Amino acid sequence: MEEKKTDRRTLKTRKAIYNVLMDLLTKKELHKVTVQEISDTADINRTTFYKHFLDVYDLYDKMEQDILIEWGMLVLNMQNLRSKDFFISLVDYVDKNKNVFKMVFSPCAPSQLRARFEKLLEGLLQTIESEKKGTDYKDIKLSYQTSYRSQGCIAILTRWIEDSSSQPKEFIVKVLAELDSSVEKVM
Repeated sequence: MEEKKTDRRTLKTRKAIYNVLMDLLTKKELHKVTVQEISDTADINRTTFYKHFLDVYDLYDKMEQDILIEWGMLVLNMQNLRSKDFFISLVDYVDKNKNVFKMVFSPCAPSQLRARFEKLLEGLLQTIESEKKGTDYKDIKLSYQTSYRSQGCIAILTRWIEDSSSQPKEFIVKVLAELDSSVEKVM
């Protein structure tokens, strides 16, 4: 099979296709999305679509993989940040990638991406806390506590995105940091 070039045109086309799929997944379920609909909305040929992807499911899988790789890299970079800096980085990332998170938090989007996002955040928080406290990463109490913390964080981010980011980023960071510090005191 011929290796695909990753020139600027190719990257631009892929990004347009990804953006169209993300937008469509805020309105309808994946199995109802068609190649024709993506092609028409992205203003590309079906042939162009098929140069990049086998079908809508292949597109979704590749998009999800790219999102998770990027999210994983961010998580690695955030590991050593203090709590407030952690939330500043997280909220900045969500703000810069609103289209991704509108899709991730949409009830129409496949739930596995949201679940993986949640697991990455929970794992990061669990790693940070186990290192901070010098406890075993697999400590069951720590596992439950970090699950609670990550779900609270995701609930705030979900509401912020659903509210079209009507509150400033600084407000969301403050809310997250205050709630997290309250939970941290109990831990």
